[in-house]
Amino acid sequence: MTKWIIYGVLAVLVAGSWMMYSETGKEMSKVEAQISQLEETGTDEEQIAKLKSALQSMEGEKTFNGILLTFLSAGPIGIFMAVHLLPFFAQRVTHAVYDSGEKVEKDVMHDARSLMAQGEYEGAIAAFKLAAAADPLNRLPWLEIAKIQKNNLCDAAAAILTIRHALESQEWELNDAAYFLFRLAELYDEVDGDRATAVSILNQVVEQFPGTRHSANASHKLREWAAAGEAAAAGGDAGSSARLAQTTADEEAEYFARIQRGSDERNS
Repeated sequence: MTKWIIYGVLAVLVAGSWMMYSETGKEMSKVEAQISQLEETGTDEEQIAKLKSALQSMEGEKTFNGILLTFLSAGPIGIFMAVHLLPFFAQRVTHAVYDSGEKVEKDVMHDARSLMAQGEYEGAIAAFKLAAAADPLNRLPWLEIAKIQKNNLCDAAAAILTIRHALESQEWELNDAAYFLFRLAELYDEVDGDRATAVSILNQVVEQFPGTRHSANASHKLREWAAAGEAAAAGGDAGSSARLAQTTADEEAEYFARIQRGSDERNS
């Protein structure tokens, strides 16, 4: 409402300035006509001088009115362009460049991220679930929920259930399904300490996505785990052998010590 009042006041000022400018121009035309008539007759030089002086004053007034009119006219035009036209064209250009005229959608996870930043983890989880419902093919809400449960709520079991639920809730694209399985294997191995289940999940990746980079990555990870297991087993065997050798040496030393003590006792 205030905006339109300002427009109205500026319009009145522009109209007033235009009337003053127009009236001054008419008066100047009349004075110029009178001067021409007097100059033709060659009489009343004093009157001619007065009219010329008045004409000069009118020219100055007309110039001032012209400047005022220009200033007041530019004001409403500039405000209208800045407030209405420029945002309109900017929006059209943005749509043309980024989304071919489609409406710019609000980030469905904005509220969830805000709640998470404020430490409202339960509220953030609820908001991420709404985001998942609004954008079912987006895996990020489910991953963010699992991250909150694991890192902020220290509930690895809930994080595992979240990833499992996301996997089973619908059919996912290959990349998304593989990503969920890798994340699930990591949770079982690193957090839950269940290497056997993690191995089973990666074998599932190898079987379900043969010939893909996901299968290759899973195979590589399985080889790493196998090598680590063999090294740990070898280290355990070496440790057992070392402990057995040390025990045997201690027993032999004790045996020879007893013999020496018996010999000393007989000699004494």
